[in-house]
Amino acid sequence: MIKIFLVDDEPLARLRLRQLLGDCVETPSEVVGEAGSAAEALARLAETPCDVVLLDIQMPGADGLQLAASLREQWSARGLTPPSVVFVTAHAEHALQAFDLEALDYLTKPVRRERLQAALSRVEQRLARAAAPPATASAPADEPVIVVNDRGRVIRVKLSEVLYLKAELKYVTLRTAQHTYVLDEALSELEQRLGERFLRVHRNALVARPAVRALERRIVAAEGGDEAGEAWVVQLDGAPDEWITVSRRQLGAVREALQAAGM
Repeated sequence: MIKIFLVDDEPLARLRLRQLLGDCVETPSEVVGEAGSAAEALARLAETPCDVVLLDIQMPGADGLQLAASLREQWSARGLTPPSVVFVTAHAEHALQAFDLEALDYLTKPVRRERLQAALSRVEQRLARAAAPPATASAPADEPVIVVNDRGRVIRVKLSEVLYLKAELKYVTLRTAQHTYVLDEALSELEQRLGERFLRVHRNALVARPAVRALERRIVAAEGGDEAGEAWVVQLDGAPDEWITVSRRQLGAVREALQAAGM
């Protein structure tokens, strides 16, 4: 059962969330506490374990974005994993900031039961991944995989088949030679978990080192606009028609990695 903490300065909004949670029968949950401000939430969360915080953004005093940042800092300082955060707000314009804080989801009011249910399913998936036992040295592990959910199916994608992972707004796209999947994990979490097989080429992209075919300068479309300009890009085996942009900050590391591989 997912343990949930509610943070909203409006009591009626918290009551509405409680009612919606009761309707989300596919994923059993329990509200273990609630607060009407960021300060109150920080104090109560310090002694109330939970799996996810359903968090409003605009509140008197510190807002929800500041609270989410404080949770990450304080839990990390204690060597703990902070609870997942799902923002629940009437203001859509804060979505990019929310996902910079690695929010699991961003719901806009009035919240629909279907959207809340989808967010709870993501929490459940993250908890299942965290609880999965690690491979032991005495029992050889199978080839490493990434577990993805695709239209209700659970699929084990072999790590050796992954060409790149690219963050795009709320989700991460995983590309193989044959398929494209969508993940709900943060790119930074995936980078730490997947290890040296993947090389960061941009703040929003990781590529599989063995798949890199070429590094060159090309004319590419600028992000967020129609103007084109020159940029360094990598081409990957298995996706010859796609070119992944390499940022100036990562260019030196990409060159060193390719030289070490004999390219």
